[in-house]
Amino acid sequence: MNKKAISTLEFNKIIIKLVTYADFSASADLARQLQPTSSLEKARMRQAATREARYILSLDSDFSFSNASDIRPQVGLARRDGVLEPGELLAVKHTLIVSRTARRVLENLADEVPNLSSLAEALPVGLGLVDQITKTISDRGDVLDSASQKLSEIRTEMKITYERMMARMQRFISDQNTARMLQEPIITQRNGRNVIPLRAEFKGRIKAVIHDQSASGATLFIEPLAVVEWNNRYRELELAERDEVRRILAELSHSVAIHADVLETMVEVMAELDVALMCARYAEDLDASEPELVPFEETNGKHPGSTIRLYKARHPLLDQNSVVPIDVDLDKETYALVITGPNTGGKTVSLKTIGLLVLMSQSGLQIPVQSGSKLSVFGNVFADIGDEQSIEQSLSTFSGHVTNIVDILNKADSRSLVLLDELGAGTDPQEGSALARAVMTHLLDRSITSMIATHYPELKAYAHTTDGVLHLSLIHISEPT
Repeated sequence: MNKKAISTLEFNKIIIKLVTYADFSASADLARQLQPTSSLEKARMRQAATREARYILSLDSDFSFSNASDIRPQVGLARRDGVLEPGELLAVKHTLIVSRTARRVLENLADEVPNLSSLAEALPVGLGLVDQITKTISDRGDVLDSASQKLSEIRTEMKITYERMMARMQRFISDQNTARMLQEPIITQRNGRNVIPLRAEFKGRIKAVIHDQSASGATLFIEPLAVVEWNNRYRELELAERDEVRRILAELSHSVAIHADVLETMVEVMAELDVALMCARYAEDLDASEPELVPFEETNGKHPGSTIRLYKARHPLLDQNSVVPIDVDLDKETYALVITGPNTGGKTVSLKTIGLLVLMSQSGLQIPVQSGSKLSVFGNVFADIGDEQSIEQSLSTFSGHVTNIVDILNKADSRSLVLLDELGAGTDPQEGSALARAVMTHLLDRSITSMIATHYPELKAYAHTTDGVLHLSLIHISEPT
């Protein structure tokens, strides 16, 4: 699809809006890549997915992937023999639970949502990871004592050792003979060791190891020799606990790595499903309808066989409560439209509305139109709308338009839709009018579906006397701000 037209018609703003409905980052990234397709089959499949997603939300508005995460980076790390942190493993667990729930819901609705339920068949069942992670890591991200017998034994001994060590330290705080030498009756830590704050003038009065002193030098932080062995043992147990926790996490990470391909596919499928839900939620907010996408019909004359039938069409980026809708219905004899009207009459917004709704339809997005609207799936869309002046190439506005139009005429074919705004403007009216007629005649002769906005009365007359052309006169439609 022509990138310039996509930009000109502000399809990127539609995508930005769509992304706001994403439940997790993988679907947001996928939505940002969404582009109109020129395939009728693919466009219909996308529309079917959106239709089915709206049906699901009509039954359960809370159905979502909000607790899922894009766990592909974590899975990739596990695949490379990396060790995942507890929080990362919990993300894997929660994403698997969301996946399991989504699959169950879609399986139960298989008759009503065949496309989405078929997609959900790729979601995993019974990997055992959820139970494995649940038995190992708490909801707060702590490795449970029950994760292994060795860890349980280590932590039990740690608790006993700590209590005995603290009891010994407490004696120094409680004993009147030593308590008077302390700056405060507290037990604190320095360099990972439990210490008490000794007033500097009593240095040497208690047999101890000095670990630190205060900035003023008035306080020494000492570890009494009576508790050194207890501190040593506790530190040994801390290291043993660390090693055992890491071994447990490595084992869990290996389990994740075993299922890496399945988990990565799961995220991709969930992202596709969430994009369908995003399209559905956007459609609900736009009060949009699904357009009927139809193939180009076989014709004997110059008509390319295209269909554009939009009822009560509204520009999706304007205020839906105040935008003036338009009807565009090209019959079987018409494949070109000339739009005339005052400068503030909405010619440009009408062109953009038609072009943008075509792009949305071919992307799987429902559009703000009345039910019964029909569109062909165009092979390409071209647009020359707005100020085409180029400072870099030293082109005037008129020259910029002409350069763009020449490029369009070279690339467009009978399966294209061409949108031209103020054709021939920016130069002498007689020359501009002649150029506009020549371009339009060329488009008609090549059987190219065209929409042209103009202020030239000559084109209005041309439309009334030329086969295949319809004239649309606008009174006033507010332009987008």
